[in-house]
Amino acid sequence: MVFVFDAELWLWDARRAETWTFVSLPAEASQQIRELTDGSRRGFGSVRVRATVGGSTWATSIFPGGGGGAFVLPIKRAVRKAEAFDVGDIETVTVELIDI
Repeated sequence: MVFVFDAELWLWDARRAETWTFVSLPAEASQQIRELTDGSRRGFGSVRVRATVGGSTWATSIFPGGGGGAFVLPIKRAVRKAEAFDVGDIETVTVELIDI
């Protein structure tokens, strides 16, 4: 299953020594993913995906816990650098579920 959506990059800075950049999946997509993966999620409730943002595609995982119960997708530093993305930018994201 593939989900395509626009999302704003946001910073998770709960650990002062580390910063992580994420996008939140839409509530409807998160609910569909939750239903499709019930009982088959990995550690921390994660789901393996293939993500595409801009011209970059990589294998990663999405994690539950965003606002309103949304899944969140970490955007790797290498992707942000290659695509010249920054926190606050709104980008088109494609998330394809794999291994389900």
